[in-house]
Amino acid sequence: MKGSVLPSRCLHFFLFAAACASPLLAQHHDMPGMTMPVSSTATVAVADNPAAQLLTVKLGPLNLPAHTGHMQAAQPRPQFLKIPFDGWIIAYHPRLVDASGNPIPGRLLHHVAFYNTSRPDFVCPNKQEHIFGAGGEMNDWPATPGFGYRVHPGDRIRISSMFHNPTATSYPAAYLEVRIEYRNISAAGTPLKSVYPTWLDVKSCRDSSYDLKPGRNVTTGNVTMDYPGILLGVGGHMHDYGRELVLTNSTRKQTVASLAAKLDASGHMLSMPIVLFMNQGGYKVAKGDRMQITATYQNPTGRLLREGAMGIVVGYFLPADPQQFEQLHRSH
Repeated sequence: MKGSVLPSRCLHFFLFAAACASPLLAQHHDMPGMTMPVSSTATVAVADNPAAQLLTVKLGPLNLPAHTGHMQAAQPRPQFLKIPFDGWIIAYHPRLVDASGNPIPGRLLHHVAFYNTSRPDFVCPNKQEHIFGAGGEMNDWPATPGFGYRVHPGDRIRISSMFHNPTATSYPAAYLEVRIEYRNISAAGTPLKSVYPTWLDVKSCRDSSYDLKPGRNVTTGNVTMDYPGILLGVGGHMHDYGRELVLTNSTRKQTVASLAAKLDASGHMLSMPIVLFMNQGGYKVAKGDRMQITATYQNPTGRLLREGAMGIVVGYFLPADPQQFEQLHRSH
Protein backbone atom coordinates (compact mmCIF):
# COMPACT_ATOMS: atom_id res chain seq x y z
CA MET A 1 0.00 0.00 0.00
CA LYS A 2 1.59 3.30 -1.04
CA GLY A 3 0.50 6.67 0.22
CA SER A 4 1.81 10.19 -0.15
CA VAL A 5 4.37 11.36 2.41
CA LEU A 6 4.05 14.76 4.04
CA PRO A 7 7.14 16.57 5.35
CA SER A 8 7.46 17.19 9.08
CA ARG A 9 5.73 20.57 8.96
CA CYS A 10 2.75 19.22 7.02
CA LEU A 11 1.38 16.74 9.41
CA HIS A 12 -1.64 16.42 11.56
CA PHE A 13 -5.08 17.05 10.34
CA PHE A 14 -4.45 14.83 7.36
CA LEU A 15 -5.98 12.92 10.03
CA PHE A 16 -8.73 15.40 10.29
CA ALA A 17 -9.00 14.92 6.60
CA ALA A 18 -6.04 15.78 4.60
CA ALA A 19 -4.59 19.21 4.70
CA CYS A 20 -1.17 20.37 5.76
CA ALA A 21 -0.60 19.58 9.44
CA SER A 22 2.11 18.79 11.92
CA PRO A 23 3.89 15.66 13.12
CA LEU A 24 1.76 13.52 15.31
CA LEU A 25 3.66 12.84 18.40
CA ALA A 26 1.16 11.79 20.43
CA GLN A 27 1.17 8.76 21.49
CA HIS A 28 1.97 8.64 25.10
CA HIS A 29 0.37 6.33 27.58
CA ASP A 30 0.83 6.44 31.33
CA MET A 31 3.82 4.73 32.85
CA PRO A 32 2.78 3.52 36.30
CA GLY A 33 6.04 1.63 36.85
CA MET A 34 8.06 4.84 36.86
CA THR A 35 8.78 6.57 40.18
CA MET A 36 9.66 10.27 40.11
CA PRO A 37 9.05 13.41 42.20
CA VAL A 38 5.60 15.01 42.12
CA SER A 39 5.04 18.74 41.66
CA SER A 40 3.16 20.47 44.47
CA THR A 41 2.46 23.57 42.36
CA ALA A 42 1.24 22.37 38.96
CA THR A 43 -2.50 22.65 38.36
CA VAL A 44 -4.64 23.20 35.28
CA ALA A 45 -6.56 26.39 34.46
CA VAL A 46 -9.19 26.46 31.70
CA ALA A 47 -10.56 29.55 29.93
CA ASP A 48 -13.46 29.22 27.47
CA ASN A 49 -14.21 31.87 24.85
CA PRO A 50 -17.54 30.76 23.31
CA ALA A 51 -17.63 33.66 20.85
CA ALA A 52 -14.28 32.64 19.36
CA GLN A 53 -14.99 28.93 19.98
CA LEU A 54 -11.61 28.64 21.67
CA LEU A 55 -10.71 26.76 24.84
CA THR A 56 -7.34 27.57 26.46
CA VAL A 57 -5.83 24.99 28.82
CA LYS A 58 -2.80 26.03 30.89
CA LEU A 59 -0.81 23.57 33.03
CA GLY A 60 1.80 24.72 35.56
CA PRO A 61 3.84 26.22 37.06
CA LEU A 62 6.72 23.76 36.99
CA ASN A 63 10.26 24.28 38.28
CA LEU A 64 12.68 22.86 35.71
CA PRO A 65 16.36 23.32 36.70
CA ALA A 66 18.99 23.08 33.97
CA HIS A 67 20.16 19.59 32.97
CA THR A 68 17.30 17.81 34.75
CA GLY A 69 16.11 14.48 33.39
CA HIS A 70 12.50 13.33 33.42
CA MET A 71 13.22 10.94 36.28
CA GLN A 72 14.48 13.83 38.45
CA ALA A 73 12.05 16.64 37.53
CA ALA A 74 8.95 17.12 39.71
CA GLN A 75 6.07 16.03 37.46
CA PRO A 76 2.43 17.19 37.46
CA ARG A 77 -0.20 14.90 38.84
CA PRO A 78 -2.87 13.90 36.30
CA GLN A 79 -5.17 16.86 35.68
CA PHE A 80 -8.73 16.98 34.33
CA LEU A 81 -10.50 19.22 31.84
CA LYS A 82 -14.31 19.18 31.71
CA ILE A 83 -15.64 19.85 28.22
CA PRO A 84 -18.05 22.85 28.36
CA PHE A 85 -19.55 22.61 24.87
CA ASP A 86 -21.41 20.19 22.57
CA GLY A 87 -19.62 19.79 19.28
CA TRP A 88 -16.26 18.94 17.73
CA ILE A 89 -12.66 19.70 18.57
CA ILE A 90 -10.99 20.77 15.33
CA ALA A 91 -7.46 21.96 16.21
CA TYR A 92 -4.80 22.04 18.93
CA HIS A 93 -2.09 24.69 19.34
CA PRO A 94 0.45 23.83 22.09
CA ARG A 95 3.34 25.93 23.35
CA LEU A 96 5.48 26.37 26.47
CA VAL A 97 5.60 29.76 28.20
CA ASP A 98 7.07 31.34 31.32
CA ALA A 99 5.13 33.15 34.05
CA SER A 100 4.96 36.30 31.88
CA GLY A 101 3.63 34.42 28.87
CA ASN A 102 6.89 34.54 26.94
CA PRO A 103 7.69 31.45 24.81
CA ILE A 104 10.30 29.06 26.19
CA PRO A 105 11.88 26.02 24.46
CA GLY A 106 9.49 23.26 23.51
CA ARG A 107 12.20 20.70 24.33
CA LEU A 108 11.26 21.09 28.01
CA LEU A 109 8.16 19.01 27.29
CA HIS A 110 8.91 15.30 27.32
CA HIS A 111 5.31 14.52 26.39
CA VAL A 112 1.70 15.34 27.08
CA ALA A 113 -1.37 13.22 26.35
CA PHE A 114 -5.09 14.02 26.54
CA TYR A 115 -7.45 11.08 27.20
CA ASN A 116 -11.25 11.16 26.92
CA THR A 117 -12.37 9.30 30.06
CA SER A 118 -15.89 9.09 28.58
CA ARG A 119 -14.79 6.74 25.80
CA PRO A 120 -12.69 3.59 25.58
CA ASP A 121 -10.02 3.31 22.93
CA PHE A 122 -11.59 1.35 20.08
CA VAL A 123 -8.36 -0.59 19.41
CA CYS A 124 -7.50 -1.23 23.09
CA PRO A 125 -10.75 -1.03 25.11
CA ASN A 126 -8.78 -1.46 28.36
CA LYS A 127 -7.50 2.10 27.80
CA GLN A 128 -9.25 5.46 27.66
CA GLU A 129 -9.44 7.12 24.23
CA HIS A 130 -6.24 9.06 23.55
CA ILE A 131 -7.26 12.19 21.65
CA PHE A 132 -4.20 14.48 21.57
CA GLY A 133 -0.49 14.27 22.24
CA ALA A 134 2.62 16.33 21.77
CA GLY A 135 6.34 16.11 22.45
CA GLY A 136 9.27 18.48 22.48
CA GLU A 137 8.76 19.64 18.89
CA MET A 138 5.58 21.45 20.01
CA ASN A 139 3.82 20.61 16.78
CA ASP A 140 0.75 22.60 15.80
CA TRP A 141 -2.38 20.64 14.87
CA PRO A 142 -4.39 22.88 12.49
CA ALA A 143 -7.99 22.38 11.46
CA THR A 144 -9.29 20.85 8.26
CA PRO A 145 -12.79 21.88 7.13
CA GLY A 146 -15.46 19.22 7.44
CA PHE A 147 -13.83 16.96 10.06
CA GLY A 148 -13.54 16.98 13.83
CA TYR A 149 -13.36 14.95 17.01
CA ARG A 150 -16.83 14.69 18.62
CA VAL A 151 -17.20 15.63 22.29
CA HIS A 152 -20.16 16.15 24.61
CA PRO A 153 -20.74 18.56 27.52
CA GLY A 154 -19.28 17.13 30.71
CA ASP A 155 -16.79 14.79 29.03
CA ARG A 156 -13.75 14.58 31.32
CA ILE A 157 -10.40 14.84 29.57
CA ARG A 158 -7.48 13.51 31.60
CA ILE A 159 -4.18 15.30 31.00
CA SER A 160 -1.07 13.20 31.59
CA SER A 161 2.26 14.97 31.13
CA MET A 162 5.99 14.70 31.71
CA PHE A 163 8.67 17.40 31.59
CA HIS A 164 12.45 17.56 31.64
CA ASN A 165 15.13 20.17 30.96
CA PRO A 166 18.02 19.07 28.75
CA THR A 167 19.11 22.72 28.28
CA ALA A 168 21.69 24.77 30.19
CA THR A 169 19.10 27.32 31.36
CA SER A 170 16.84 26.90 34.41
CA TYR A 171 13.12 27.65 34.15
CA PRO A 172 11.59 28.13 37.62
CA ALA A 173 8.01 28.70 36.37
CA ALA A 174 7.24 26.85 33.15
CA TYR A 175 3.72 26.36 31.78
CA LEU A 176 2.23 24.24 29.02
CA GLU A 177 -0.50 26.11 27.16
CA VAL A 178 -2.79 24.35 24.68
CA ARG A 179 -5.31 26.39 22.71
CA ILE A 180 -8.13 24.15 21.48
CA GLU A 181 -10.33 25.29 18.60
CA TYR A 182 -13.82 23.84 18.50
CA ARG A 183 -17.09 24.04 16.62
CA ASN A 184 -20.28 24.12 18.63
CA ILE A 185 -22.92 21.82 17.21
CA SER A 186 -25.46 24.66 17.19
CA ALA A 187 -23.12 26.91 15.19
CA ALA A 188 -21.44 24.42 12.87
CA GLY A 189 -24.03 24.52 10.09
CA THR A 190 -23.48 21.25 8.23
CA PRO A 191 -22.45 18.61 10.82
CA LEU A 192 -18.78 17.69 10.71
CA LYS A 193 -17.64 14.15 10.00
CA SER A 194 -16.43 12.53 13.20
CA VAL A 195 -13.00 10.90 13.07
CA TYR A 196 -11.51 8.70 15.79
CA PRO A 197 -7.93 8.48 17.05
CA THR A 198 -6.07 5.27 16.27
CA TRP A 199 -3.03 4.26 18.38
CA LEU A 200 -1.17 1.17 17.19
CA ASP A 201 1.56 0.37 19.71
CA VAL A 202 4.52 -2.02 19.65
CA LYS A 203 3.55 -2.83 23.24
CA SER A 204 0.09 -3.77 21.95
CA CYS A 205 -2.43 -2.76 24.64
CA ARG A 206 0.07 -2.56 27.50
CA ASP A 207 2.06 0.43 28.77
CA SER A 208 3.87 2.14 25.90
CA SER A 209 7.34 2.70 27.37
CA TYR A 210 10.11 0.13 27.30
CA ASP A 211 13.86 -0.08 27.94
CA LEU A 212 16.53 0.36 25.26
CA LYS A 213 19.53 -1.97 25.35
CA PRO A 214 22.83 -0.70 23.95
CA GLY A 215 23.00 -1.05 20.17
CA ARG A 216 20.22 -2.12 17.83
CA ASN A 217 16.73 -2.75 19.25
CA VAL A 218 13.85 -4.15 17.15
CA THR A 219 10.49 -4.45 18.92
CA THR A 220 7.28 -5.81 17.39
CA GLY A 221 3.68 -5.79 18.61
CA ASN A 222 0.29 -6.78 17.21
CA VAL A 223 -3.29 -5.55 17.57
CA THR A 224 -6.54 -6.76 15.99
CA MET A 225 -8.99 -4.30 14.45
CA ASP A 226 -12.49 -5.01 15.75
CA TYR A 227 -14.28 -2.53 13.47
CA PRO A 228 -14.26 -2.03 9.70
CA GLY A 229 -13.49 1.40 8.29
CA ILE A 230 -10.86 3.59 6.67
CA LEU A 231 -7.51 4.90 7.89
CA LEU A 232 -7.04 8.37 6.43
CA GLY A 233 -3.32 8.36 7.11
CA VAL A 234 -0.72 7.52 9.74
CA GLY A 235 2.17 9.20 11.49
CA GLY A 236 4.29 7.99 14.34
CA HIS A 237 5.94 8.60 17.67
CA MET A 238 9.40 7.48 18.77
CA HIS A 239 11.97 8.80 21.23
CA ASP A 240 15.63 9.73 20.74
CA TYR A 241 17.68 7.17 18.76
CA GLY A 242 14.55 5.90 17.00
CA ARG A 243 15.16 4.93 13.38
CA GLU A 244 11.95 3.59 11.84
CA LEU A 245 8.37 2.50 12.45
CA VAL A 246 6.73 0.02 10.09
CA LEU A 247 3.00 -0.77 10.04
CA THR A 248 2.01 -4.05 8.39
CA ASN A 249 -1.37 -5.65 7.80
CA SER A 250 -0.40 -9.22 8.68
CA THR A 251 -3.77 -10.58 7.57
CA ARG A 252 -3.22 -9.32 4.02
CA LYS A 253 0.58 -9.50 4.14
CA GLN A 254 0.78 -5.80 3.16
CA THR A 255 3.13 -3.08 4.32
CA VAL A 256 0.77 -0.23 5.12
CA ALA A 257 3.40 2.43 5.87
CA SER A 258 7.12 2.82 6.62
CA LEU A 259 7.97 5.86 8.73
CA ALA A 260 11.66 6.81 8.85
CA ALA A 261 12.62 9.13 11.72
CA LYS A 262 14.51 12.37 11.17
CA LEU A 263 17.28 12.75 13.78
CA ASP A 264 19.96 15.33 14.49
CA ALA A 265 23.67 14.44 14.53
CA SER A 266 23.41 13.29 18.15
CA GLY A 267 20.47 10.98 17.50
CA HIS A 268 17.86 13.28 19.06
CA MET A 269 14.41 13.05 17.52
CA LEU A 270 13.47 15.89 15.20
CA SER A 271 10.34 14.60 13.47
CA MET A 272 8.43 11.66 12.09
CA PRO A 273 6.77 11.68 8.64
CA ILE A 274 3.09 11.29 7.87
CA VAL A 275 1.81 8.96 5.15
CA LEU A 276 -1.60 9.84 3.70
CA PHE A 277 -3.89 7.42 1.93
CA MET A 278 -6.29 10.03 0.60
CA ASN A 279 -5.38 9.50 -3.07
CA GLN A 280 -6.55 5.91 -2.67
CA GLY A 281 -9.69 6.89 -0.78
CA GLY A 282 -8.08 5.83 2.50
CA TYR A 283 -6.65 2.51 3.59
CA LYS A 284 -9.56 0.12 4.08
CA VAL A 285 -9.52 -1.98 7.23
CA ALA A 286 -11.71 -5.06 7.66
CA LYS A 287 -13.00 -6.38 10.97
CA GLY A 288 -10.45 -8.90 12.24
CA ASP A 289 -7.45 -7.47 10.36
CA ARG A 290 -4.30 -8.07 12.40
CA MET A 291 -1.95 -5.07 12.37
CA GLN A 292 1.75 -5.44 13.21
CA ILE A 293 3.88 -2.53 14.43
CA THR A 294 7.70 -2.74 14.36
CA ALA A 295 9.99 -0.13 15.94
CA THR A 296 13.75 -0.01 15.29
CA TYR A 297 16.17 1.92 17.52
CA GLN A 298 19.95 2.30 17.53
CA ASN A 299 21.16 3.17 21.05
CA PRO A 300 24.75 4.50 20.83
CA THR A 301 25.20 5.34 24.52
CA GLY A 302 26.63 2.00 25.58
CA ARG A 303 24.20 1.75 28.48
CA LEU A 304 20.64 0.63 29.18
CA LEU A 305 18.16 3.48 28.85
CA ARG A 306 15.33 2.74 31.26
CA GLU A 307 11.89 3.47 29.77
CA GLY A 308 13.80 5.10 26.92
CA ALA A 309 11.61 4.06 24.01
CA MET A 310 8.11 4.14 22.58
CA GLY A 311 6.95 2.93 19.19
CA ILE A 312 3.46 4.06 18.23
CA VAL A 313 1.81 4.47 14.83
CA VAL A 314 -0.92 7.08 15.10
CA GLY A 315 -3.74 7.99 12.77
CA TYR A 316 -7.42 8.85 12.40
CA PHE A 317 -10.14 6.40 11.49
CA LEU A 318 -13.46 6.80 9.72
CA PRO A 319 -15.67 3.88 10.83
CA ALA A 320 -17.87 2.09 8.32
CA ASP A 321 -20.72 2.39 10.84
CA PRO A 322 -20.44 5.67 12.81
CA GLN A 323 -23.34 4.62 15.04
CA GLN A 324 -21.24 1.79 16.47
CA PHE A 325 -18.68 4.32 17.66
CA GLU A 326 -21.22 6.76 19.05
CA GLN A 327 -22.52 3.93 21.23
CA LEU A 328 -19.07 3.64 22.85
CA HIS A 329 -19.63 7.00 24.56
CA ARG A 330 -20.47 6.74 28.23
CA SER A 331 -21.89 9.65 30.23
CA HIS A 332 -20.54 10.64 33.62
